[in-house]
Amino acid sequence: MSYELTGKLTTKMEVMQRSETFKTREFVIEKSEDINGRTITNFIKFQCVQDKTALPDRFNLGDEVKVFFNIKGSHWSRDGREGYITNLDAWKIETVKMNPTAASGDSSNYNDMPPASPTEQLDDLPF
Repeated sequence: MSYELTGKLTTKMEVMQRSETFKTREFVIEKSEDINGRTITNFIKFQCVQDKTALPDRFNLGDEVKVFFNIKGSHWSRDGREGYITNLDAWKIETVKMNPTAASGDSSNYNDMPPASPTEQLDDLPF
């Protein structure tokens, strides 16, 4: 299952070579939301693995981005101890584009389609 989150890129770590054939890189997104009149800020750490470690390179700190990710979990056992690790594995990052009309104070969305007329035929779909 895939998830997405939009927020501000605040941190990009260096690539970590975990083994001869495995590498990871972590980055952090700041996400603020208003809950019951209070602003709550969360810092969410993601990881990229293997060929995805270059994903954060094309973004600057402070950029508003959308991260697409999967949740991965694993179990480990060593020296009689057990534990669990959960990772947010990012596989795509996009720039969040500002709507130019919203920035100028116009609240209309230039991507909105006009409402369908009542006489419009809807049965001409190809499926």
